[in-house]
Amino acid sequence: MFKIIALFFGVVLLASNAAAADSPYRQVADGVVVYLGVLPAAMVQGRHEGDPEAVMHDGIPRGRHAFHVTVSVFDAGSGNQIKDAQVTARVAPLGLAGVTRPLETMRIDDTVSYGHYFTLRGEARYDIEITIARPGADAPVTVSFTYARPPR
Repeated sequence: MFKIIALFFGVVLLASNAAAADSPYRQVADGVVVYLGVLPAAMVQGRHEGDPEAVMHDGIPRGRHAFHVTVSVFDAGSGNQIKDAQVTARVAPLGLAGVTRPLETMRIDDTVSYGHYFTLRGEARYDIEITIARPGADAPVTVSFTYARPPR
């Protein structure tokens, strides 16, 4: 899973460098750049038996509504990845309360991303609110995305 996520973010970051300002999965707030990724959990089911990925976030959930929400966080000024943040996500169908979970740190070599599994039912649009608390910062940074689950 970690390698799939790393590959995914490598592609996202390369693509977003060309049109960073136009990406619906990139937000900048208070000097923090946040990239969002949403992947079906089915992409990794059964592929990591016995690996740490198999038990990450309490294990890979089954079912077509299980998705892995992942973010990578960078300092806007330096471009350096933020590797020591506490990150949470609230995922909700538009207009509803939704579910809030801490995103767990996922380390791959010298990179860090944050993620957890969420249930996204149907082809609804979702509000995904990401909150980043950095050590020593006066206040957390919050960004919001709208995610449209692709049709099956």
